[in-house]
Amino acid sequence: MTALNQLQPQALWQWFEQICAIPHPSKHEQALSEHIQAWAKDKQLSVVEDKVGNLIIKKAATAGMEDRKTVVLQAHIDMVPQKNADKVHDFEKDPIDAYVEDDWVKARGTTLGADNGIGMASALAVLGADDIVHGPLEVLLTIDEEAGMTGAFGLEAGMLEAEILINTDSEQEGEIYMGCAGGVDGQISVPMVWQSPEPSNSSYTLSLAGLKGGHSGVNIHLGRGNANKLLARFLFDHSDELALELTNFTGGSLRNAIPREAQISFMLPAENVTLLQSRISEFQALVRQELAIADPGTELTLTEIPAEAKVMSEDSQQILIDILNACPNGVVRMSDEVEGVTETSLNVGVISTETDSVQVLCLIRSLIDSGREEIEGVLTSLSSLAGANVEFSGAYPGWKPDNSSPVMASVRETYEDIYNKEPTIMVIHAGLECGLFKKPYPEMDMVSIGPTIRYPHSPDEKVNITTVGQYWKLLLAVLERTPVKGS
Repeated sequence: MTALNQLQPQALWQWFEQICAIPHPSKHEQALSEHIQAWAKDKQLSVVEDKVGNLIIKKAATAGMEDRKTVVLQAHIDMVPQKNADKVHDFEKDPIDAYVEDDWVKARGTTLGADNGIGMASALAVLGADDIVHGPLEVLLTIDEEAGMTGAFGLEAGMLEAEILINTDSEQEGEIYMGCAGGVDGQISVPMVWQSPEPSNSSYTLSLAGLKGGHSGVNIHLGRGNANKLLARFLFDHSDELALELTNFTGGSLRNAIPREAQISFMLPAENVTLLQSRISEFQALVRQELAIADPGTELTLTEIPAEAKVMSEDSQQILIDILNACPNGVVRMSDEVEGVTETSLNVGVISTETDSVQVLCLIRSLIDSGREEIEGVLTSLSSLAGANVEFSGAYPGWKPDNSSPVMASVRETYEDIYNKEPTIMVIHAGLECGLFKKPYPEMDMVSIGPTIRYPHSPDEKVNITTVGQYWKLLLAVLERTPVKGS
């Protein structure tokens, strides 16, 4: 961690080091929030915690900038808690073990929280600085962005005075974002009937690990393996042949992260164990061949376990296997309007076996409402055919692109002046909070920028140090160029 103090811009990295030191997974941000509030009060800044837990911190304009429009810098406090299976880490208690390697900051065995800790650090560094030129400034730090956007949903009109919002949650330097996907959670409930197993059968767990995972929006187009779908495929191909009796299916941990690990538990006749081992070896080789470029690290592990007291009925098991095998996953459609950007996608994120059902939690994302509604219809039809139930919740709107946005034009021109090249104007296939902010603040002009962050929502997450400096330089220049009120 000490090496972070030596990076430039120093004020930003000092804040990021503090952020890493204080646990702040989604729904457990209070300790970090209290730390920031105490700091702001010590700096004699105005700080308010709203009804849902968002922080709004205000700072007066620097001398000569009092006539400029108010700008709000926005980030989210929470981070995605993901770790490797062999990593001992409690996200509610343990700090993030960050380190520097070449031109990157990484974390040992866990997510880093650069999403959106770097953006938050940049906003706090601006608040704390005495030598940065800016007009009237507000900083909005929202809660629970990664697990439900509770903070963005709960933001009320009248809390902010700003006319311009700069979202700091983008993850590619040189790209300016002016739109994002909306989304909705889909919860499929597959009813379970249980029965007694064959008493002579042997019990095993088959675990799948070694996949890269990643952000279910930003990385969905990369074709990475989904551990839940891969194990469902194995069951579809071989459960009848092996006479498997399922007892459990568990996989993934977050609906917005591509599942890296999953496991199934089952019983089978002892005479089929040798064939099972052969089929596992063949399937592992097949998947490694298919994903040789996108995700070559698939590892299947078979472990014998004590006998189970109950197994799924034949009908329940077949319905579960069929619905998981048939469920769409990954990119559904690429955008016609924005080249290279995913329009609609689905992530089969979390599977859990409960007392009377198996729950399948998916996240649908789409740049257009009709795309999201189409996939809702697909899951509804699939569930109906299978005799399962599906419910949709937590729908959030996309952020509709505005090609005439003055702040987007200003950021683009500023970038060109600084770096002598044109930035790319983009729409991101992820759930930025800007779409939700448009409801209480429909006239607010918004843009999103950030440094290069790779593999967010996975333990491979890393942020590029050089691009953090480039993002910081751009941010300060944009603040200095804030237009005059009424212009």
